[in-house]
Amino acid sequence: MKINTLISAALALSLAGTAAHAEGQLRIAEQFGIVYLLLNIAQDQKLIEKHGKAAGLDIKVENVKLSGGAAVNEALLSGSIDIAGAGVGPLLTIWDRTAGKQNVRGIASLGNFPYYLTSNNPAVKTIADFTDKDRIALPAVGVSVQSRILQLASAKRWGDAQFNRLGKLQVALPHPEATAALVKGGTEVNAHFGNPPFQEQGLAGNPAVHIVLKSYEVLGGPASATVLYTTEKYRRDNPKTYAAFIAALGEAARLASTQPELAADIFIRSNNSKLERDFLIKIIKNPEVQYKLTPQNTYTLADFMHRVGAIKSRPGRAQDYFFDDAHNAAAN
Repeated sequence: MKINTLISAALALSLAGTAAHAEGQLRIAEQFGIVYLLLNIAQDQKLIEKHGKAAGLDIKVENVKLSGGAAVNEALLSGSIDIAGAGVGPLLTIWDRTAGKQNVRGIASLGNFPYYLTSNNPAVKTIADFTDKDRIALPAVGVSVQSRILQLASAKRWGDAQFNRLGKLQVALPHPEATAALVKGGTEVNAHFGNPPFQEQGLAGNPAVHIVLKSYEVLGGPASATVLYTTEKYRRDNPKTYAAFIAALGEAARLASTQPELAADIFIRSNNSKLERDFLIKIIKNPEVQYKLTPQNTYTLADFMHRVGAIKSRPGRAQDYFFDDAHNAAAN
């Protein structure tokens, strides 16, 4: 009995040591665009480290850039990253896939941003005008939030059975390359479902580029298209690191809301951006943009994805696929 007690105590100490060792490591995957501004601010201002030190913890933060929700999800499940930054679509996909296993859920929104589907083809005024000759660039075919929103728009127009009607026209392309193709013209890519600042670059860079569809119109209002998520284990085993990350995001959101000029400077530094400062400030100050951690208007997409079989489990509410943190209490 004493031997078993000693073994149990040693095992408990070993597990505690492992958890303690894990605390203080934070590897974050982000993608391209101003939708990741809060992460840029947190990194540039070392806010995660600041809040970690306030809790008596030194946190080593590593930021990696990936393109597309599929790549981000693979990195999270392989253990290459701790925090994933991607669209609501990829979150719902991995939440459904890992239920009862890694139990991935959302941490927070990165804010509400309008996403535009644009085209340089003058014949394309609505999604109904696309033909087999058109190609729509987006981060990941079928699974990116842009692709899912386009599927939802198609379902609203032609019925659920036709939700993937435009799937054959989609091509996976990072936002910078897609924007360049749209501005230059003359390539097979003549449409782009982007995000800020790339959609604004396209509109400013080529007079033929115009808006075909707005995400807010499809989702029923301002929506949190881009979110952060992690595994249940990481959140459980790293409470201080996790709390410092949440606090840093909140501080970053306040800075973006109240100091757009500084936020623009940080974006330029963090991304080696060649965009004009005033151009960026205008995007950051767009009244349609809201810097907040509480997810908004995500359930419409979740319900749709279950309805068409993209996810097996039907969430009853947004809190099913977001962790029960205070800022997620009003998630919808």
